Amino acid sequence: MLKDPYGRPLESIRISVTQRCNFNCFYCHREGEDPSQGDEMTPEEIRRIVEIAASFGVGKVKLTGGEPLLRSDILDIVSGIHKTRGVKEVSMTTNGVLLSKHAYELKEAGLARVNVSLDTLTAEKFKRITGVDALKSVILGITKAKEAGLYPVKVNMVLLKGLNENEVSEMIAFARENDVILQIIELESPHESEWYREYHASLDSVERLLESMAERITIRKMHHRKKYHLQGGGEVEVVKPMHNTEFCRNCNRIRVTSNGKLKPCLFRNDNLVDILSPMRRGASEEALRELFLEAVKRREPYFR
Repeated sequence: MLKDPYGRPLESIRISVTQRCNFNCFYCHREGEDPSQGDEMTPEEIRRIVEIAASFGVGKVKLTGGEPLLRSDILDIVSGIHKTRGVKEVSMTTNGVLLSKHAYELKEAGLARVNVSLDTLTAEKFKRITGVDALKSVILGITKAKEAGLYPVKVNMVLLKGLNENEVSEMIAFARENDVILQIIELESPHESEWYREYHASLDSVERLLESMAERITIRKMHHRKKYHLQGGGEVEVVKPMHNTEFCRNCNRIRVTSNGKLKPCLFRNDNLVDILSPMRRGASEEALRELFLEAVKRREPYFR
């Protein structure tokens, strides 16, 4: 198994397929990418990068954005990755608004599971956070994803101070009723700006609540996240990336920007490795593999 200089195994690759989005969430970090630079990769270019990663034993692929479902060729992207030798799983993070339309096609193309962003069950708050009135469409997308056999469906709730802190219990109930896994995520930003200080909320009280509700607690390998298995059914994961050395110490992923740069860490843009430009200039497979290895060498924990 491929490991970085800190002994962390590399097991997954997270690929941004576009920076375009039909939402305008005020806290979005755009996967740490500058949206003004470069064009999008083609399905074949994405597949070649995945093929290189898979040749080193990186078998899990997650598609992100922007909003991946805005790509008219997203089924080709999913299918191409799914058919690549060495790939064990293809998953996706989406805002869910187009998911009801594409869920069955995505499953048929080879998508295994999906994460849907949903921070609130209140229409007014939803519009304030995302800039659009689409709460019902997102909930329908979650329903259709389950019906299509995408499993598990995870719901991502970013905890926001003064906005949705009081909805944790309601979101837990929603997850139970709909048989989905709830992920409660700490607001993250590489720079603790004014908006970050305004909306960042500690997850300590959430964890105390979950401890009181849990029949058992397990630790996920990735990022050493806690998963709470609740009494009477239901699962909730807690994602705490900020100033968390344990989180960084157990990171097992590498990222790819929508314009084809290997990105060793969400929070940094000073150590990227451009793999798309050499690919388009006809670089050999061995040269591309060396670029991938260089990106792995540049991986280091952000919080130490």
